[in-house]
Amino acid sequence: MTLKDRINHESLKLFSTKGYLNTSISDILRAADTSKGGFYNHFESKEDLFYEVLAIAQSIWREKVLFGLEEIESPKGKIRKILENYRDRYLKDDFNFPGGCIFVTLSVELDDQRPDLMKEVAVGFLGLKRMLKNLLEEGKELGDLRAEVNTDRATEMIFSGMIGASVLFGVDKSNDSLDKSINSLILYLDGLAPVESLVDLNVKDHLLEI
Repeated sequence: MTLKDRINHESLKLFSTKGYLNTSISDILRAADTSKGGFYNHFESKEDLFYEVLAIAQSIWREKVLFGLEEIESPKGKIRKILENYRDRYLKDDFNFPGGCIFVTLSVELDDQRPDLMKEVAVGFLGLKRMLKNLLEEGKELGDLRAEVNTDRATEMIFSGMIGASVLFGVDKSNDSLDKSINSLILYLDGLAPVESLVDLNVKDHLLEI
């Protein structure tokens, strides 16, 4: 691993645990075991580092969360895979994100203090919501979901549930709680299917309560 790669990776970990504003250059130098000269040889500023680390985090997110989607034909099945990957491959990835979802950590601190940087983080949130909405719409057209399903409401439910699960996991680091949160979203998703396709009576009962 080159020095630049080490700085990026250690900053990725620090930003996920402490955020961008609460991480000092000294924290980064200490974690990456380098000097100011070594840092500024690769980055013009801390803000320059932020944009590079954000791009790396987004790339890792896509690699982890979208893994295996091309092998699934059903739109609803794709959303289920996204939820499972988000839980197992992304949020539990303590090698890269020991503090949990880096985008949630950054959004909490940047929203008021650095709205210019927050706009960059928000791009990912908007992209996720758009992806979920498109899959739900496609699923509805293909009969994967009930015709009366409100896809706007379902998108908000799933998106908000994913963010909520991230926040809780960032606080307590409980795999059991995370599993329950995401499993609840999967159950909700399954409940959007046409009644005749539901084999499990418990899912039918849940559907009638929605």
